[in-house]
Amino acid sequence: MGLAEALTPYHRYSGLRATAHGKALELQWPSHSIYPQHGYVVRRSELDQIVARNAESKGATLLTGHEALAPVLDRGFLRGAVVKDKSGNTKEITARYVVVADGANSRFGRSLGTMRRKEWPYGTAIRTYWESPRHDEPWIESALDVKDRNGNAMPGYGWIFPVGDGTINIGVGLLSTFRDFKSVNTTHLLDAYAHQVADSWGINPDEPTQRAKSGRIPMGGSVGPKSGPTFLVIGDAAGSVNPFNGEGIDYAYETGRIAAEVLSQAITENDPNAISLYTKRIDDEFGQYFKVARLFSHIIGRPLLMRELSRVGMQSRTLMEWVLRIMANLLREDELGVAEVAYKAAVQIARVAPNA
Repeated sequence: MGLAEALTPYHRYSGLRATAHGKALELQWPSHSIYPQHGYVVRRSELDQIVARNAESKGATLLTGHEALAPVLDRGFLRGAVVKDKSGNTKEITARYVVVADGANSRFGRSLGTMRRKEWPYGTAIRTYWESPRHDEPWIESALDVKDRNGNAMPGYGWIFPVGDGTINIGVGLLSTFRDFKSVNTTHLLDAYAHQVADSWGINPDEPTQRAKSGRIPMGGSVGPKSGPTFLVIGDAAGSVNPFNGEGIDYAYETGRIAAEVLSQAITENDPNAISLYTKRIDDEFGQYFKVARLFSHIIGRPLLMRELSRVGMQSRTLMEWVLRIMANLLREDELGVAEVAYKAAVQIARVAPNA
């Protein structure tokens, strides 16, 4: 995406610190033939600006302070959007093709008929920021033993991302495969986790720097259809979130890249039928992986099982390293290691399992 240089001023981290049951393992980010062994922590508000400026430099026109209200339809075909500006004025913007990228709620996508498969798992997450003396740690942290206010184990995870600007991002995520999912108050869960890590991270759990933000997250490609005759749906709007870890920004960019390639073919070859290739390409790229991840989410939806799995994992650095490689979707194509062998075995199981 041409963002490597733009990201270098931000906080760089080297890997993941996994914590559970009083233990901690610092795991170097997995080696890969394409991706580096480090990452950057960037607030979304700043990252979005970088991406927008990058798009503008390539010729895109950016309208700030505008909202897409409704689709413009012509004989059943999407031809653009009715857009409102800051002053409340509306106008129609038309296009040969439209990319729907309006996030997890995707009001625009739903107006075109997209729907989430309700039998597939989804997540809910909440996060905010705290001031911390450990704001520039070289590790992001993931807690595998999140508990509620009463000390009960929850089938989800907590995270801490050092931002490098004096603050840390703390959040918790929970899966719908948990039997009592709907009864969990995520605000209380975040509060409990903040108190759980307060001493080790030097934060005042009662004084975050801003209000927490939360939302439901469709996962595992659960939203469809992903395309129509003149439109494509990408990112969270298409449910393109990894059920293993709740990661969405990566898949938003990757589905965006695939959409761009398909649109380029449709435009340069003057072939509208090329749009139909998008759904197949998304399925080829992520379908099997997402199915394995959805099955995994059903397994860890049981608190007792999650507790025992995390307990076993924390006993072995090697085991956790290959689990990290699978859950971060950093499997190597150029060599076959333990993680790749384990994943191939999981794929064989997933192929005969119900598509849940």
